[in-house]
This record gives sequence, structure tokens and C-alpha cells, in this order.
Amino acid sequence: MGRPPLDKQPNALLAHWMTQCGMSRNRLARLVTQRGAHQGITGLATDESRVRAWLKGSIPRDPVPRLILEVLSAETGRDLTYADLGLPGESGQTGIRKPWTRTAAIAALSQIIRSELMLPDTRTEAEAATVLTGHDLLEPLQEWAMAHSWSGSPQSPPGRHIGMPEVESIRAITSGFRALDNAHGGVLSRSAVLAQTDSVLRLLRNGTYTEAVGQALWSAAADLAGVAGWMSFDAGRHGIAQRTFVSALHAAAEADDKRIGAHILQCMARQMSHLGHPEDALDLVALAQYGGRRRLTPAATSMLYALEARFQAIIGRVSDSEAAAGRALDMYERVETGSEDPHMDFFDLPELHATLGMAHQIAANHLQSTARTSHVRRSRDLVSAALAARPQYRQRSMAFDHLGLARTHLAGGDVDGAAEETSRCLEMLGSVQSRRVTDRLGELYKEAEPFAATAVGRGLREQIHEAVLATR
Repeated sequence: MGRPPLDKQPNALLAHWMTQCGMSRNRLARLVTQRGAHQGITGLATDESRVRAWLKGSIPRDPVPRLILEVLSAETGRDLTYADLGLPGESGQTGIRKPWTRTAAIAALSQIIRSELMLPDTRTEAEAATVLTGHDLLEPLQEWAMAHSWSGSPQSPPGRHIGMPEVESIRAITSGFRALDNAHGGVLSRSAVLAQTDSVLRLLRNGTYTEAVGQALWSAAADLAGVAGWMSFDAGRHGIAQRTFVSALHAAAEADDKRIGAHILQCMARQMSHLGHPEDALDLVALAQYGGRRRLTPAATSMLYALEARFQAIIGRVSDSEAAAGRALDMYERVETGSEDPHMDFFDLPELHATLGMAHQIAANHLQSTARTSHVRRSRDLVSAALAARPQYRQRSMAFDHLGLARTHLAGGDVDGAAEETSRCLEMLGSVQSRRVTDRLGELYKEAEPFAATAVGRGLREQIHEAVLATR
């Protein structure tokens, strides 16, 4: 867990949009000062050196970010956001308060995809500092739970007719991308899924379709965009991942597809937990449970309870974690083979066992003596069972299982076992491209510090250090 370092990084996003509209540093400084003067804002004294500092990563004070946003939006002809420019919004402006309308959903997703496809692959962990948390994230999402049912009408703009065969093709493509992500991680396939999402958005914007097809098309688009968000998260692109998730949630609301919406929210919850915000993760799970009530399948309900167990353990609420774990196991007994949605294919019994096993491992770190030993044993048994039953194509999950066992062994003081499982995880890094995995290795590196005085503990940390450096 824990936030990425907030060291000052060059603002590649601001530089990109300045380049797109041929904006020099002097001209941006002049236009910002002029726009501020027109609004009665004096004393800005913006000059070329200030702009150079922003490009190097300095954060301008209010109201300068708003003035920069207004200037570059006017120059590019695009409805840019603070996040597009790598700048913080002003107080109360979260960047995700978009209207829950069809037009806004298409515009938001299109803007994100266009921007991401054009930007070079140079951003670093500092992007995670742009992720919204707490009230700024959760309050705008509350409307999803109460979003109106589909009330669409046939599309009338000129364009080729879209039917259910096209929708089924999108769903098949989405399943293919999911399989690639599960096998090798999201890093390698992310650009391809973004390009495919852009193509689907053109169908929504320009195609002609009936109400029934339109609803199915929006649902398929939401699911595909959710995969794009997930791959961005797995690649460590946290800001773009969150914005894509939010826009995908809007698309799910347009389709009145609460199941896809709840699935997107659980993805967002995992991201919040990964970035060290377990309370926000719990709130997102609760929103998914409430908004999807009476519509969620047994597997989806079990998964949300399992995530609740893990997040409660992170906070240290061990009894609440165990209660949620019990509900997850009880609900999974109701799952019928072949009756679940395609986006739930990943959540099988090994996945449930692995999630609950990690909840026990995390809980053990909050406990002492026999209680700690009990949770370590339960964690080891569950994660080992998960690893033994994993399909071979679930390579990333297997890497996480080995990592989970390594952390469980450390929690029980077994450094030799931790070193063995860590080595097995590291052997998989060639076929698995996932920043989440390397982030977890970084956590294991810190957890092994108390054992650094031993030869095994020191060797374990050196292995991790070399492997993680090789992936940067």
C-alpha cells in the first residue's frame, strides 16, 4: 500500500497540449495574464520563466490553473480538463462532475481516448497524485445508484445501420482483451484496447440503431471502456484509469446496466486500495452493493463481500473482515456454472480463495501470538489452494499468488518460504507485464526489512531490487 512518491516531475501533459496548438512559453504567459486582467484579476505577473517552471513540475496557485485551462481549451478547440493538463482543479472542481447524459458520456470517453492515444508513453508514478479520493471522488458517483432506466430512442443521424451482430462482435473483442490482460497483464495490450474503444465510440456517435440495440451497444461500450480503465490501472496509469472508469460508469448508466456498473465500481475500489485509500475502497464497494441490489448475480455479490473482507482487514477491523468473508463463502455456494455474466468469468473459486487468503494475511499483521498464527495458517492454506487450482493461462494471478504466499510466510516469520515464493514470482516477470505486480514486490521489499540482517532476508531484498529496477 501507500501513495507513490510526490517528487516534482516534468509536466508532460501540459507540454503536450502546448505543442498541439503551437503555444510558446511566452505566448501562454501573455494569454494567461490577459485573460486574468479581463476577469479583474491583477498582480499575476506571469512570464516565460513561470511557464518554464510549470513545465518542470511546479504547481501554479489558484486561479492560474483555471486560466491555463481556459486558454488552452480555447486554443485547441477541445473541452480540456485539469487532469488533461496535469494540473490540480480549483477547490470544489473535481474533474468528474460531468452530466449523466448520453452526449456527455460519449464526449468524455472520446476526449480521454483521443488524449491517451496521442500522448507519449513517458508518464511516471507522479500521475497517481492526480487521482481523486474521499468526498471529491465519491460524491459525484452517488447519482449512479439512482440513475434513470434506459429511455433511449432510435438514433437518427446519417450513418450505417448497427445491429446486434456488431454488438456481439464488440463483446467478443472485449472477452479477447480480458483474456490477454489475465494472461500477461495490461501493459502490452493497453493501446490496442484504447483504439478499439475509440472505434466503438464512433459507432455510438454516428451509427443508426434501434432502442434495443442502442441499449446493448451502450452496455458493450461500458464494458470495453472498463477493460481499458483496468489495463491502464494495471500499467500504473492511475489518473487516466480513474477517468476512464468514471466515464465507463456513465456509459453503464446510459445502458441501465447495473451489473456492469457495479463491476466498474469494484475495479475502482481495487485501485483505491492499491493506492492506499482503503476507506474509499470500502465506500465504492458499498455503492456497488447498493446500486446493484436485486440485480447482482451470486458471483458478483460474493466478490464484493470478498473485497469488503480484504479492505476491512487493511483498516484493522478483523472481526468485520471475518464476517464479510463468511458472507462471501456463503454466497459463492449459490453460483451456478454457466449462469454468470462474461465479465465475471475471472471470479472463480481460486480467485475467491486468493482474495480471502490475502485478507487473512493482512489481518495477521494486526495481531499477535496465537491469533496471528491462526490467520497466517488460514492464509497459507487458502492461497496455496488457489495457486494449485489456477488455470495455467491466468499467469498474472499466479504471480500474485506466489507474492501472497511470500508475504504470508513473512508474516509468520518464515523467511526461507518467503524467499522461495518470491523467486517463483520473479521467474514469471518475463511473461507478465503488470505494474501492480511490481508495486506489490516493492511492498514485499519493505516488509522483508526486519529480516535484512540474515543472509536469506538480505538475498530476498536484493532479488526484488534487481528485478524491479529491470522493469522500470
